[in-house]
Amino acid sequence: MTATPSPALAVVSPVHVVDGAPTVVHTLGDPDGAPVLALHGLRGSHHGLAPLASRLAGYRVVVPDLPGFGASPAFTDRTHDVDGYARWASALLADLGPDTVLLGHSFGSIVAAAVCAAAATTPRALVLVNPIAEPASDAGGVTGLGTAATALLHSGAARLGLDGLLRHRLLADAATVSMTTTRDPLLRHWISDEHRAHFGTFATTASLLECLRAAGSGSVRPWAPRITVPTLLLAGARDRVAPPAGQHALAAAFADARLVLLPRTGHLLHYEAPAWAAREIRGFVAR
Repeated sequence: MTATPSPALAVVSPVHVVDGAPTVVHTLGDPDGAPVLALHGLRGSHHGLAPLASRLAGYRVVVPDLPGFGASPAFTDRTHDVDGYARWASALLADLGPDTVLLGHSFGSIVAAAVCAAAATTPRALVLVNPIAEPASDAGGVTGLGTAATALLHSGAARLGLDGLLRHRLLADAATVSMTTTRDPLLRHWISDEHRAHFGTFATTASLLECLRAAGSGSVRPWAPRITVPTLLLAGARDRVAPPAGQHALAAAFADARLVLLPRTGHLLHYEAPAWAAREIRGFVAR
């Protein structure tokens, strides 16, 4: 039976003003280690990446709550889209310096790729966990229908002022069911609890909708040809959000990329296989 992840306690720094945006930053791991800047996905927070970050021995893993999520307030001077987040994340990367490894999960993978393609400060390496290989809005089948239904639900709730509906635990449970692949009952229960606790910690309905539109229409693919740093793609062979067929095409679009697929795992590698992901990342960066 797989053990339930038990992330180490994060050190919460005072609120930073990053490119004009108040940001709560969490740091895990070795305070003297080489830095890793880790960006979480849509409707996530630093909590989601804590199991992975706590296993990156020897590294100082900096995990901010993206503005509009977790404890970070929403942007007041820009849209919550890829460009808005990339500008903000580029400032964080510049503060940490060129020896930093840049990591992103899901929507965070799109932001990380945009940063890496355009940043004045180039990271040491790029790690994309469950990267979005093609826009969800372009996908067919169950993925496309699910994306359309999610967008309709969110926009409808926003028009009706049903903020509580978008924070309801039933939506968190739906996310758990659709993305969790493990058969370990203890791990499934832990993931469900995590989603229920943090899925609704978005700042405003407006900021959530902006990010949702950006996540549904964006992907890593347009940025890949412009990225020259070594890149590691970690994906789940049963990922329904970012299916493996698209991952192979995405890897081929980079100048220097390695794709590793984990069998029997879906879109929650950071929850279901954090130790495996940490080993892959340490080995890749050390090569």
